[in-house]
Amino acid sequence: MIMEENKSKLSKVWQKIPIIIRAIILGFSISTIGVLTWSVLATFVPMPWSFILMMGILWMFWKYFSGNWWPNSTKEFRKENFRKHKLPPRKLLFGLLAALFIVVIEQSGLIVTFRLIEFPAERFSVEYSFLENVPLWVAWLVVIMISAVAGICEEIGFRGYMQVPIEKKYGPFAAISIVSVVFVLVHLHQAWSGPILIQIFFISVLFGSIAYYSGSLIPGIIAHIIMDVFNFSFWWTKIGWQFDKETIYKTGMDLQFLIWSLIFIFSIALFVLLLRKLRLLKIEN
Repeated sequence: MIMEENKSKLSKVWQKIPIIIRAIILGFSISTIGVLTWSVLATFVPMPWSFILMMGILWMFWKYFSGNWWPNSTKEFRKENFRKHKLPPRKLLFGLLAALFIVVIEQSGLIVTFRLIEFPAERFSVEYSFLENVPLWVAWLVVIMISAVAGICEEIGFRGYMQVPIEKKYGPFAAISIVSVVFVLVHLHQAWSGPILIQIFFISVLFGSIAYYSGSLIPGIIAHIIMDVFNFSFWWTKIGWQFDKETIYKTGMDLQFLIWSLIFIFSIALFVLLLRKLRLLKIEN
């Protein structure tokens, strides 16, 4: 009886907190659960067991926050914030295509950025240099798991549990903008974030848009995972590839810069076109 009264009091206090603050706290907490769990496993459990254990934990994370299991009283709340809707075939197709264009936009945007400013390779690799001293198969497992944890936990936390409540109260523009500002802030501790703060905000806007217009977190999760596999293997470390181009102020305007600039522009245009398709399907439904 006392426990129930305490829960009731806590619930009333929680409901008095402005919805934006509640959404930020809840979304950030959910995202952080997954990230911290992987950090602990990676530190104390050797490969491949940490990888296998984290796969199981991610499955449980997905199942619970998508609205399964106890308690029944929160199931609908969890389904709603997970955006658990069955996508029609056309909507799924447009959503997946848009997801792939997010990856192209982000990668081409980085190339264009670091042809305009010097690529700070040391800032990008300092936190992940340990991967260069482990067997290649271990390095790739770490890259894949870091990407999966970020893609699944951050999209569920930020574009799901944080964005959905704000959407309902203030609309998609405010929700996507607020979530994107928070998304930038939580990445400020990363050594590599400084030169690409605008890109982080922009990509978050793309993730928020695809979540809203598709009505699902699935396309964004797929895009986020693929994007981070590229980032951690190509940009953050030397596992897959190393960017060694100089800025156009040293080399002059060259074909490589022009091609990637065009890819960046056309990818944005096609992404916007796909969002319009998703928007029309959303209105029809």
